[in-house]
Amino acid sequence: MKTVSFTKMVGAGNDFVVVDYRSSHAGYGSLSKAARFLCERRNGVGADGVLVLERSKKAYFKMRIFNADGSEAEMCGNGLRCAALYAAKKRTLKIETMAGVYEAEIRGKDKVRIKMGEPGDISRDLRIKVNKRDIRVDYIDAGVPHTVIFVEGIDGIDVDSIGRNIRYHGRFRPRGTNVDFVEIVDDKNIKMRTYERGVEGETLACGTGAVASAIVSNVKCQVSSVKSGIKVHTRGGILRVYFRKSKGKIKDLYLEGEARRVYNGEVLYV
Repeated sequence: MKTVSFTKMVGAGNDFVVVDYRSSHAGYGSLSKAARFLCERRNGVGADGVLVLERSKKAYFKMRIFNADGSEAEMCGNGLRCAALYAAKKRTLKIETMAGVYEAEIRGKDKVRIKMGEPGDISRDLRIKVNKRDIRVDYIDAGVPHTVIFVEGIDGIDVDSIGRNIRYHGRFRPRGTNVDFVEIVDDKNIKMRTYERGVEGETLACGTGAVASAIVSNVKCQVSSVKSGIKVHTRGGILRVYFRKSKGKIKDLYLEGEARRVYNGEVLYV
């Protein structure tokens, strides 16, 4: 049995266990196995994912994200915001991930803004069959893959059932996809619910999902990103997405929202 220190953090409803390996790698051994244990909500700490901080030659530190099922993701928008707040000893910093280096800015006590990379090309109006029904979806790579579906009556959507079928659909193999259900509120606000790949269920929020949903809502439904940004209402809180368009490309893309440290702790792990 080993005693390992951790910090529990939350970013707009996404909760994470932060493990700081910048000074030592002694502790968990298999990070995939450890993530499954730590994220389990009855016998572990309970979280959507584990953020592992390591030393980096390219940035202030490197962040690895392990999902609740033990798989390692390329990056995580809300995870980046939590990791930045956890490690911040200065107002701005750079964080290395599998998907590249991201810039973070601490704004006040608990608000963090991340400069996101340019998204991959949007594949619009893809036709797929789900539960014997033909539906149209939009696909975008926002650092991780996302499929966006516009709906009405978002509170009544069976996110887990429909999301699972799309997440594993043959059209999105081998990576699979996160699935965002979006309802347009007005020209500055959208509601979003997300089925997250790796968590294998609905989460209270998703940072990259907010980015993907805001961009597709702007492109297809003329939701405005000017000045105050697009407000993405999730079950865990509000995220803001800012960007501008230049020659058909998305530029100066930012994700902003609250993050907070919940508690520090120690866990016994075999």
